[in-house]
Amino acid sequence: MDLNLKGKIAIVTGGGSGLGAAISELLVQEGATVVVNYIVDQSNVFKFVDSLNEKYNSNCIPLYGDITNASDIDNIIARCVDIYGKVDILVNNAGVWPTQYVENMSDEEWEKTVRINLTGPFMFSKRVVRHLIERKSPGKIINIVSQAAFHGSTSGHAHYASAKGGLVTFTVSLAREVAKYGINVNAVAPGMMRTPMNKKELAEREAEYLERIPLRRISDPIEVAYTVAFLASDKADYITGATIDVTGGMLMR
Repeated sequence: MDLNLKGKIAIVTGGGSGLGAAISELLVQEGATVVVNYIVDQSNVFKFVDSLNEKYNSNCIPLYGDITNASDIDNIIARCVDIYGKVDILVNNAGVWPTQYVENMSDEEWEKTVRINLTGPFMFSKRVVRHLIERKSPGKIINIVSQAAFHGSTSGHAHYASAKGGLVTFTVSLAREVAKYGINVNAVAPGMMRTPMNKKELAEREAEYLERIPLRRISDPIEVAYTVAFLASDKADYITGATIDVTGGMLMR
């Protein structure tokens, strides 16, 4: 299936590693030009973007930016417009997954986790929506959430689960607001993936996770990226406000 992404400009936050890298590469493979946002590991992100451009003859760029900093977000969007003339797709992928039980969780850790995983996507989405409305152009926003948004957490991730639950509701609310402009807003809920962020957790508890996954395996990020790319395409023009379950059956909703 041709996803018809040629000529589309996408921003993928946290797009240089793990799920973000899989999403970035698949979008480029399908013809989009991707702005790979990052905040850490600059050297490897630059190498990754260079490899995308060489492999797919694309014109992608890496852009530093803290998704919780308004001026950084403004700069990313402005640079996109300066270089490419527009933004068509936003994938709010960047996030953190710290571990701490509520009884021992500092107020600061709670606030930081919610700010990165919920407030950041709000801040970025708001600005991309304004850009799309100003251009009178349709667009796609895809938020990466989690099965934990629906199941909660018993393993020290209450702050993460709460933020992702909020992001699901924000997805629905924003989708309702901007549907009249031809802007689709959806979410993708992964389960457990083999990414750098999950490496330590899987080393300690992989057997436990496998018991919770009906398909009995940990996903590769590309399996989640396929759904993100579909939602970014015109093949998903009649889908908005949805959260797509890509959990191997952990969620089943």
